[in-house]
Amino acid sequence: MYLPPHDPHVDDPMRFKPLFRIHLMERKCATVECMYGHKGPHNGHIQIVKKDEFSTKCNQTDHHRMSGGRQEEFRTWLREEWGRTLEDIFHEHMQELILMKFIYTSQYDNCLTYRRIYLPPSSPDDLIKPGLFKGTYGSHGLEIVMLSFHGKKAKGTKITGDPNIPAGQQTVEIDLAHPLQLPDVESLRDFSELSRIVLEIQEQVRREEQEEEQRQEEEEGSQQAASQPAAWPQGGEGAKGEETVAGTEEAAQDKAAASQPFVLPMGVISRNEDYPRTCRICFYGTGLIAGHGFTSPERTPGVFVLFDNDRFGFIWLELKSFSLYSRIKVSFQNAEAPSREAFDEMLKNIQLLAT
Repeated sequence: MYLPPHDPHVDDPMRFKPLFRIHLMERKCATVECMYGHKGPHNGHIQIVKKDEFSTKCNQTDHHRMSGGRQEEFRTWLREEWGRTLEDIFHEHMQELILMKFIYTSQYDNCLTYRRIYLPPSSPDDLIKPGLFKGTYGSHGLEIVMLSFHGKKAKGTKITGDPNIPAGQQTVEIDLAHPLQLPDVESLRDFSELSRIVLEIQEQVRREEQEEEQRQEEEEGSQQAASQPAAWPQGGEGAKGEETVAGTEEAAQDKAAASQPFVLPMGVISRNEDYPRTCRICFYGTGLIAGHGFTSPERTPGVFVLFDNDRFGFIWLELKSFSLYSRIKVSFQNAEAPSREAFDEMLKNIQLLAT
C-alpha cells in the first residue's frame, strides 16, 4: 500500500507498507501471508475474482489485535497514519473525522478487493503531464488525486477518499476554455474581488451552456424537418472544440513563460502555508463538496492555479479553502492504459463503484 506523506507535507515522498506476500513453492504451489498488524506475517488467502480484479483474506485476524485493545490500536494507527498523537489534535471536528477514518479502514482486517487502475494517457497538447498527485483536504488530511485531460476539460478524480467524498468521485473539474486573469497581488488579498471575478465567469459559462443546448435543439429540429438521419451535433463541433482548446493551450503556454505573483486572499484557509508565491496560469473550475456519507453533493465554483509542472492548487470559493497538490514521482510499472477508451471506461467504472 502506498500511503501519502504526513499532512500537510505534500512535497514529501510517498510511504510504502506491505499488506501481503506470496511465497512460490515447488510443484507450482504457493503460500499467502497477511502482513497486516504488528505481530509478523501470518496465514492469508488470495482469490482471483475476474480479469484485473482479485481479493485478499486474512485467516488469522487475531494477529491484528493489540493487548491494549482498540484504544492502543487507534493510537498506533494515528502515529503511523498522521505522524502525531491524539493530544496533538486540538480541533474537535478533526478528531471526529480521524476517528471515523480509523473505524472505516480498520473494520476490513485486510480482507480487501483490488481493481486495476490505469494511469491517464498523455498528449503533447496537455497543459502539464497528467498523473497522480498528493493533495491537502483540510481536516481529512492528504488524499491522492488523478489528473487527466479530456479535450476542453481537465479532471481530478479521487483515488483515495474520505467520509464526505469517496474514492472514484471527480473532486475538481477544470474548464480549460476559460482562463482566469488574477488581479494584482494587493487586490487578490481581497476575497470579495476574487469571488466577483469567479462568479462572473460562472455566469458566462452558464449562458454558453444554455446557448449550446438551444443550438443543438435547433440543429436537431432542422435535421428532422429535412428527413435526414439524426446525428449528434458534437461530431460537427469536434473540430471547432479542438480549435478552441488548442488556442487556449497555446495562450496558456505563452503565459506560462511569464509567471505572475500569487497569494491567497485573506480568510482562505490552507493546511500548507508553504505554497508557491508565483503561478503560471489560472482557470475557472468547479469542486465537489458533500456532507458525511456523500449526502447532498454539489459542484461549486473555484479557481485552478497552475504553479509548475509538478504542483497546482485549487481555491474552493464556497469553503474559503485552498488545496495544494504535488506530483507523485513513484514509477509504477505496467500501469499504462491499453487505449484511451480503456482509460475512460475505467474512470466511469470507479465512479459507479463510488456511488
